[in-house]
Amino acid sequence: MAPWREKVREICTSRWFELAITAVIVVNSILIGVETYMQHPVITAVQDFILFIFTVEIILRLIAAPNLRTFFRSGWNIFDFTLVVITYIPERFIPNASAMIAIRILRVFRVLRLLRASKEIKLIVTVLLKSMTAMFYNMLLFLVFIYLFAIIGVGLFKLPDPATLSGELLANYEAFMQVAPNNPTNSGDPYGTLGEAMFTLFRVMTGEDWTDLRYNLVTASDYGLVHASSVVITMFHVVWFIIAAFLLLNLVTGAILNNYQIEKDKQDKLERCGEMEIPEK
Repeated sequence: MAPWREKVREICTSRWFELAITAVIVVNSILIGVETYMQHPVITAVQDFILFIFTVEIILRLIAAPNLRTFFRSGWNIFDFTLVVITYIPERFIPNASAMIAIRILRVFRVLRLLRASKEIKLIVTVLLKSMTAMFYNMLLFLVFIYLFAIIGVGLFKLPDPATLSGELLANYEAFMQVAPNNPTNSGDPYGTLGEAMFTLFRVMTGEDWTDLRYNLVTASDYGLVHASSVVITMFHVVWFIIAAFLLLNLVTGAILNNYQIEKDKQDKLERCGEMEIPEK
């Protein structure tokens, strides 16, 4: 490597350079938030100057890299380079409003450059990316279970259509709606359709008012509107909550923790060898 390129590399890897760029990213992130409240020529000028600084930074890092292939092997470099290039796209060249909105949203992603500010945060992001495959298969497993339980839920707990009721059942339905209305009141039958049942089970998994859901169904059972006992209603929701909240979610947590330990050991090994960056595969 030429001496001048070595000098550029020393600048790019220096602590003061990283701190300066981090400070610029912080200012940029704050101004992006301020721009949601107001537009001002001074803010625009500062943002343009910040874009110039980001451009210079990218150029310096390109020069410091041994070659383009090495530079673009880093996911962080690709991310930074893409954000800078997108910022230079003139809005008058964007063909339609939807594309313009998409470009503006991508520009806001400059806030994510704050993730470079800490080595530990970069490690966490790397771990999350490495865990995507495991999380994908965990999600498939979760979808299988939620689909199965949703079908069972529709079969057991679907409320009758009031238009088909008459006499005592209609009176019971109206009384039930007075005693145990849907929460929120503008929501439909939680197990009325397969899609709604899947959303209801996702809601149960988060712990959102799932006990209220159980009490409402028990009341519906007392009125003869669903043909399931309170024991069945209780066991169904408790078993689903245990499977979803304790087993399926812990599988995701376990995969992330395992990858975290692997990446942490890799980072420690590289640092002991004098490396400063985790190489990207």
